[in-house]
Amino acid sequence: MRTALRLLPLPFCIAVSLSAQADDALRPNYWALCPIEDAVPAFADAQAPVGTVEDRERQPTDIDGDALDGLAGMDSDFTGNVSGNVTLRRGDQFLGTDDLQFSQEDGTFVANGNVRYQDRGMRVVADRVEGDTISESYRMDAVRYQLTERRGNGGADHIRMDGAVGALLGSTYSTCTPSDRWWELRAGQIDIDTDMGMGTARNATLRVGKVPVLYVPWFRFPIDERRLSGLLFPRISQSSRNGFDYTQPIYLNLAPNYDMTLEPRFMSRRGVQLGTEFRFQTSRARGELDAAYLPSDKLAEREREREAEEVPIVENRRKDDRGFLNFGGSLDINPTWQGRTNLTWMSDPRYLEDASNNVDTSSAISAVSLIGVFGQGRSGELGFWNASVLADYQLLTDYTLPEWILPYNRLPHASFTWQRPYGRWINAGVDSTATRFSHVDPAFRPGGSRVDLKPYLSLPFEGAAWFVRPTLAWRHTAYSLDRELTEALAAQRARAELGIPGDQAVPADTLALYRNSSPSRSQPISSIDAGLFFDRNTRWRGEDYLHTLEPRVFYLHSPYRDQSALPLFDTSPLTFGWGQLFRDNRYSGADRQADANQVTMAVSTRLIRESDGSEKLSASLGQIVYLSDSRVTIPGEMQVERGRSAWVTDATYAINDRWTVSGAYQWDPKFRREDLMSLRTRYLIGEEGIVNFAYRRRADLIEQADLSFLYPISPAWSVVGRYYYSFTDARLLEAIAGVQWDSCCLAARVVARRYLRNRQGELNNAIMFELELKGLGSAGPNTEDRLRRAILGYYRDDLYLVPPSELRNSDDDETLTPGLSQ
Repeated sequence: MRTALRLLPLPFCIAVSLSAQADDALRPNYWALCPIEDAVPAFADAQAPVGTVEDRERQPTDIDGDALDGLAGMDSDFTGNVSGNVTLRRGDQFLGTDDLQFSQEDGTFVANGNVRYQDRGMRVVADRVEGDTISESYRMDAVRYQLTERRGNGGADHIRMDGAVGALLGSTYSTCTPSDRWWELRAGQIDIDTDMGMGTARNATLRVGKVPVLYVPWFRFPIDERRLSGLLFPRISQSSRNGFDYTQPIYLNLAPNYDMTLEPRFMSRRGVQLGTEFRFQTSRARGELDAAYLPSDKLAEREREREAEEVPIVENRRKDDRGFLNFGGSLDINPTWQGRTNLTWMSDPRYLEDASNNVDTSSAISAVSLIGVFGQGRSGELGFWNASVLADYQLLTDYTLPEWILPYNRLPHASFTWQRPYGRWINAGVDSTATRFSHVDPAFRPGGSRVDLKPYLSLPFEGAAWFVRPTLAWRHTAYSLDRELTEALAAQRARAELGIPGDQAVPADTLALYRNSSPSRSQPISSIDAGLFFDRNTRWRGEDYLHTLEPRVFYLHSPYRDQSALPLFDTSPLTFGWGQLFRDNRYSGADRQADANQVTMAVSTRLIRESDGSEKLSASLGQIVYLSDSRVTIPGEMQVERGRSAWVTDATYAINDRWTVSGAYQWDPKFRREDLMSLRTRYLIGEEGIVNFAYRRRADLIEQADLSFLYPISPAWSVVGRYYYSFTDARLLEAIAGVQWDSCCLAARVVARRYLRNRQGELNNAIMFELELKGLGSAGPNTEDRLRRAILGYYRDDLYLVPPSELRNSDDDETLTPGLSQ
């Protein structure tokens, strides 16, 4: 029969109260070791739990049973009893019981015997359920539940609800299977307030196995998406510099649109540090403030005593009181423009070295603070444009270097780019910047202003198997230099052209001939980029492939312009590689535009498996032919002579679905020498394991080897490791050794690290232990994230990604230090 009877809200607080801390962003195969065993098996007589909460609210309830007794008021209010295989269905909800008594007139009901409830999020069984739908009061006895949308199960002796307030007595929660209970959370009573989104647990005990490891007489926690002030899981680690390291985050829900996390941190070898994170968000603005303060750092005094015999660098010494501040945020001015900022301050240049244990800190020399407005637009008449006006400031983070080595500050920097297609065959555009350069040490590096303008016109002729793209550009760069820089450039040019020794002053009348405070450069740039695409079907070793051949020719011409009068604010030669074969300038920045009369000849080929689209083989080979000398240089650089560049080749071959080998090689035929050799190989082990090996050698600059692996010994046990070594410096960069144990609902990791912590080659040691109660949280540093950065493929989803080079400002790498450059 069909009536207007509404199903009772049975799942009111069971799942949300005990699984509120469950993690929604799970790594692949997170529950892979869990057997197919539910605390509450699926109900054979229930319909499939499909549909949404909104769907069910619009639907009536179907009631069925073997016997109906005392039924009255079918068209309005009714009272009756249904017995024998009673079922109620509405949308995704199902209720089954042996006996159901109800009265729609006063809204009461009683379900006795074998009570079963199911919806899209859970399954519940109970001995008895009674309630009043008008007053919204309910009681359930002997409850067991199984979450289906997220893993978790448990039970309660009694559950009662009175409107928005209720309680669970004798409740349990775990993500483990009932037959293999590695951990379980028990509470004598949990009070629920759904209006406030809050639960209060009393006499709560966390058990690992049968051993109680944590007892909390009283604590509060959120039961929905609303935030709630309280303690977060602590972070615990041990390192040679910090000693025993304990951080206890305290979350403060200050308002719906802003909150704060306090992070008091105790380090046995350094002292007590107070850290904080403040976040806010409005309809138009959002931001985050991170700060840390460590008074009377014992490490500063200890290291000063150790370094007492070294040559003192007073301005680079650690301060006794250490601190860090970073603010990052954005403001939506309108749909086109947005303001952004990222401001960083540190008490001393050694703060990052002492506060982070990430190997990447060894290559960071500065932290960048930035503030600006950014815009972009698109219009059929105006074309596509991007614009920005910003200012940035460099802060030294490497005490071994003097401040004059820092890059210039841009105070301010404005940029504008525009592009518009005219029909099918014409593209017009312009790239432009205007910058004021100043330096933190103007005595060594005086500054100036620069305007760079580069309009261009391109004709992209293209077909299905070919393309020809001629481009014509004009680059004009003009300067207004400070007096000190004008004098320095004049003296440099005079010495270079007249052979005046460096220890001899340049005569004033000679200097006047070379003095130019407003130098400029105008230079045309023309290029033609053309290529063909050939493909054929082929069969190799019993499989069908698509074989491609992609020849490409790039011609570049730009006449010589004397640029010795131009400064070098932000320009340096680019590292030669495949991408540089097709660029119109071999320098970064606008201070140098290379003259060129050259042709790049390159070819690529790929072997693509037709069954799944994967690349069996990809290989590329290319070289630049310099038709004339390229005379534009920067100080200390040799000009490019007529002839041929180094051969650039890159290849990747998938030996099988598990083993891939890649290599890059550069050979200079002029000097008959190897400029670059790189070898990379990856082998996949089972469903989780991986071995990576990389070897890099570039001329006399670097020679490094990097071995990393995750090797599964069994489904539960695995070992991880990394050995990263520099042959050039004859020193270790990073070493990792660890063991992992995993089960359905519990995981543990022990990881030891030895890593380079500064440019002087000093090493630090750390031992990290993490215990993870799956679906509840973890104690200890986040070792998974650290291993994910160190071992490419630690998550299989990362196989084709390069882990971000993140620098952290705490010893457990929990807080990102933004704005770092190298």
